[in-house]
Amino acid sequence: MKAYVFPGQGAQFSGMGKDLYESNPIAKEMFDKANEILGFRITDIMFGGTDDELKQTKVTQPAIFLHSVILAKTLGENFKPEMVAGHSLGEFSALVANGTLSFEDGLRLVSARAQAMQKACEAEPSTMAAILGIDDEIVEQVCAEISDVVVPANYNSPGQIVISGSVAGIDKAIEELTKRGAKRALKLMVGGAFHSPLMEPARKELAAAISNTHFANPICPVYQNVNALPEVNPEKIKENLIAQLTSPVRWTQIVKNMIAGGASSFTEVGPGSVLQGLIKKVDRAMACASA
Repeated sequence: MKAYVFPGQGAQFSGMGKDLYESNPIAKEMFDKANEILGFRITDIMFGGTDDELKQTKVTQPAIFLHSVILAKTLGENFKPEMVAGHSLGEFSALVANGTLSFEDGLRLVSARAQAMQKACEAEPSTMAAILGIDDEIVEQVCAEISDVVVPANYNSPGQIVISGSVAGIDKAIEELTKRGAKRALKLMVGGAFHSPLMEPARKELAAAISNTHFANPICPVYQNVNALPEVNPEKIKENLIAQLTSPVRWTQIVKNMIAGGASSFTEVGPGSVLQGLIKKVDRAMACASA
């Protein structure tokens, strides 16, 4: 079965989508439509903006969504997903790809999500950190022992997890995890604590927008971040999508479940190839475990 996966925040780069805009009339029409919906020319920032401009959450998230969704659209008849998944923000791209959301509604929700998250980030200083080379269980234990807000946010692959929380909580977790043998523990250049309780104000704001948006019956299952399970029920998809902002991204388990569900090939649609690398690590770990 053909599985398509969609990247999240962090995959952006200056110039992204410019080749699509200049070479494909469908892509040009969709990019121009996006400028109208957003109320500003995001194409100017995507195609020629600085890295700092592109790193703004309110820009980054719509930009990655647009690149992924428009690239999928230009594949035409070659794009025939039998299962989809997206990492964090990428789940919205996946939901457009499988027909749950229209392009226009998907973009409006992504824009609302980005602005709500930006406000939550500005309300309280917070950050995230990548923890490498240590068991997930130890990371979970250390986070639970710290009184400040710090939680596992992204289970990316075996031995690679991202934690999220207050600046104080992250600092304490990095110190303790380094003592316990983590190969690397480093803060990420992000604007806030995504997929943590500190995103609760954004979750409430986004919940209203999602509840008022039409979700159609999809053409194939989406493996959702909050539980790593395939879903086709529009109302259940809504519920899981609302919970996503304050819940961890269970990417390792998503990949395992997609393979168990019959995925024979994975195609990453969007800027970069980070997810392909993570998928290889999960696949390798599964092979070693069964050897």
